[in-house]
Amino acid sequence: MTDFQTSGSGDKSIGDIIAEANNLSAGQVSQVLAHQQKTGLKFGEAAVALGFIKREDVLWALSQQFHYPYQAEGGTAVCAELVVATKPFDAASEFFRDVRSQLISNMFADQNPRKALAICSPNVGDGKSFFAANLAVAFSQLGGRTLLVDADMRTPRLHEIFGIENPKTGLSGILSGRNETNVIRPIDALPSLFLLPVGVVPPNPLELIQRPVFDLLLNELVSKFDYVLVDTPAFSHGADARVVAAKCGSSVAIGRKGQTSVPAMRQLVTMLNKREQDFGGVILNEFNA
Repeated sequence: MTDFQTSGSGDKSIGDIIAEANNLSAGQVSQVLAHQQKTGLKFGEAAVALGFIKREDVLWALSQQFHYPYQAEGGTAVCAELVVATKPFDAASEFFRDVRSQLISNMFADQNPRKALAICSPNVGDGKSFFAANLAVAFSQLGGRTLLVDADMRTPRLHEIFGIENPKTGLSGILSGRNETNVIRPIDALPSLFLLPVGVVPPNPLELIQRPVFDLLLNELVSKFDYVLVDTPAFSHGADARVVAAKCGSSVAIGRKGQTSVPAMRQLVTMLNKREQDFGGVILNEFNA
């Protein structure tokens, strides 16, 4: 039996997926099968050897068979900054998967009560939103419902990274008491991933996140999603990050190699460790240029 044939479970084989995704003709499939039988290669390897597909096409087919969603490189549905989605087998993606594993073991294990994870950084430009977005993609690839909340109501970027143009509804509207609907956006290209954008940038972000409605909202979100990650304003903007981290109940600090100063990071870590919350440590961002 070649790996072009379907399995007994009824799931599509790698060969089926490759042939359909790359529009291989019946003649090309026959050539691949003949080359496969002659060389002992797997269907995908044989198709690559014949020049019908690229190695990336085989990796994409494997991701489909094992329900590991990502956007094939060169696709237009996902921003290039989302390296976990566009280049899932690169070193940067492996870094995010490693961070995810450590957080699951140390921060998300047996949470009672359940908590959200605040992602903090000392300054604008440390790569915090890049880190938050890619970590959220990594969590969503586990299959659990993952929500990324943009609570950076000073310099929001997540709507740009995920291709949501000028969102008029979002977190700021909820916290200001407006009756808004459809504020949580599914990311179509990445199943299991959802985004709550800032919406309209408010003039009073600190006052909004200090309102009790933010606590109520977080409690509801952590009850409905498997993982909730919250992007925060840079610590240099003031008390916003401290307030958000305290309300989330857990946090990590992100620094950028060659840019984040040691004194600024120490100040942030001291602040996060003061609060009654779980602190996951400092993570050095080496991948966001």
